[in-house]
Amino acid sequence: MKILSLLKASSMLVTILTTCNLHASDVDKEKRWADQIIDTLMVGDAEWLTAEKHKFLGIYTESENDKPAGAVIVLHGIGVHPNWEDVVQPLRSELPESGWHTIAVQMPVLRNEAKTEDYIPLFPEVAPRLDATIAFLKGKGVRNIIIAAHSLGASMAAYFMAGKPDPAVKAMIVVGVSGRLAPGANVNFLQSLQTIQIPVLDIYGSEDLKAVLDTASKRASTAEKAGNKHYQQTMVPDADHFFKGKSDILVKQVVNWIKQYRQ
Repeated sequence: MKILSLLKASSMLVTILTTCNLHASDVDKEKRWADQIIDTLMVGDAEWLTAEKHKFLGIYTESENDKPAGAVIVLHGIGVHPNWEDVVQPLRSELPESGWHTIAVQMPVLRNEAKTEDYIPLFPEVAPRLDATIAFLKGKGVRNIIIAAHSLGASMAAYFMAGKPDPAVKAMIVVGVSGRLAPGANVNFLQSLQTIQIPVLDIYGSEDLKAVLDTASKRASTAEKAGNKHYQQTMVPDADHFFKGKSDILVKQVVNWIKQYRQ
């Protein structure tokens, strides 16, 4: 009986641990971000999406055009949220002026002190969140989708597109993406780029992070070797990794490029 009780206790412990680790993302941090965003949201509507029984925040903003061009999914960088003031907020709030719906979504996050390589185990959570976001847009009749992602979010987007992405995603924009997450990691951007055939706009600043600048030529050559004839790389003079003071240029670059992918 004692052995049976121990086995039952062990089984319960395994169940509890499995449940607790179902989502590696810091869900408490996600909730704190969401509470702050919803209380101060000026543009767009908060939407709760669900991926693998986990609710995560999206901010949906409708196009200002009577005939929308499609929708842009906006992904943030490491450890932040879908209304982050740099790159994310300008794109999600200004693209609707050019006829695009936008939805910025919360990607997996970790504690503030987490390093980039600490995020590698979270990549399996990316596809369920993007699949849920795409399903949300399809529910609104959208069939023409572009992903625009910053920094680590760009690596996550590429990882998703290198898998089995939805054909509704027609193009991808990466802003300030480095060539890899960590040496030897199987989720690095260059590896994903080897199999991506949809159009890609690779934007970075002349004052960007070293990892971004050092891998710029490698990103371009990887896309060329992969046979992606619709890969384009653009460097914005004097822009840093967060496009501080240059968000208007970033938005203009994106708007001009996605014109060709209007539905």
